[in-house]
Amino acid sequence: MADMPRKNDEPDASVIIGAYDAMPYLVRCLESVEAQTIGADRMEIVAIDDGSTDGTGAWLEEFAARTAIPMRVVRQANSGGPSGPRNRGLALARGRYVFFLDADDYFGEEALERMVAMGDRAGTDVVLGKIVGVNRGAAKSMWKETVERADLYSSNVKFTLSAQKLFRRDLLVRLGMTFDEKLKTGEDALFTMEAYIRGNGISVVADYTCYYLVGREDRNQMTKKGGYERRFDSARALMGLIAQHVPPGPRRDVLMVRPFVITLLPQFGPGLLKQKPEVRERKMALAAPLMKTYWTPELGRNLKVNERLRLMCLAEGRLDLLLDIVAFLRAKEEPEPVRRGNPPRLHLAYPHFGESSVLPDRAYEVTITEWVGGRRIEAPRDKPRLSLARRVVRKARRALLGAVRAPRAHRV
Repeated sequence: MADMPRKNDEPDASVIIGAYDAMPYLVRCLESVEAQTIGADRMEIVAIDDGSTDGTGAWLEEFAARTAIPMRVVRQANSGGPSGPRNRGLALARGRYVFFLDADDYFGEEALERMVAMGDRAGTDVVLGKIVGVNRGAAKSMWKETVERADLYSSNVKFTLSAQKLFRRDLLVRLGMTFDEKLKTGEDALFTMEAYIRGNGISVVADYTCYYLVGREDRNQMTKKGGYERRFDSARALMGLIAQHVPPGPRRDVLMVRPFVITLLPQFGPGLLKQKPEVRERKMALAAPLMKTYWTPELGRNLKVNERLRLMCLAEGRLDLLLDIVAFLRAKEEPEPVRRGNPPRLHLAYPHFGESSVLPDRAYEVTITEWVGGRRIEAPRDKPRLSLARRVVRKARRALLGAVRAPRAHRV
């Protein structure tokens, strides 16, 4: 496909790098930008040194002086988080697309060329390039296949909300989108989810590793910092954004799985047992308004049983029950599958199952695929009951076919 026309020699892609004490990782990061097959004439670098003390700023300026890529370096006082540098870079960017590259990480050589080509071909506003972890984990479920237009509600793209995506700049400018500088964690999830919901489609490049997510040996990464209250701030912001743009119903419930399971629920895992009573009570108090405002039974049916049980304990304000379930999980015990009800439903017998005065049986029902003791358990599928009229028609059809197929008497 021919390159899209560019106005006033605007680059196809602006690579925005916010950097704070990023040495020596920054060296490989910049080398990976310079090695891009898209070519120096089709991109630019906007680098923001956020008050570094280790020579990061000097290295950025040295690189800018010798690279063939148009590059702008801004040095500023430390802002305390990644949002400020990203917003500063976004305001200076001129490209048709922008990519937020963390200074610890690096590109695959064909990353920008492939992602820009995908965005142009599909006409989408967000392009996800395959990410792999280096000395750290990285999400995998969304990289199974390359897709020109992924459905936000049925695919797993909703579970990758980091800022390391290719965004069409026109979308960001038109909507006035920036990173929330008040949030100290989860600001990228808020930004990316808004682009997903309000943009013109999402593409996935899964057949090439576009991005290498690096785990720093000094563990000096913002994603690993911050107290638990910041996680609740992040969950609150993301739930509010989803509710603002998606009406109540199945689509909202599907998107709400992300903040409930990925952001909120880890605060109520096995680590809760080691925390002081006042911390537990504070967490319950922070969770209560989120459960009251955004939790629905239908949302719960999109979850594994242990996830649903813990969240229902939060909704009921039952810390005592929650601790029993968390202790069961910490002990790595396996719940017994039990069929109960009419028609029979499959349940997992976590603590307090069958005690009707505590949590209802439906809280323990298997509604999605589960793994128990290394065995895959599928949720039973209800066979739709035919209407009376359709049953009559089906019975008549069977009788007619039986008459047609019956052997005829031998003629003499």
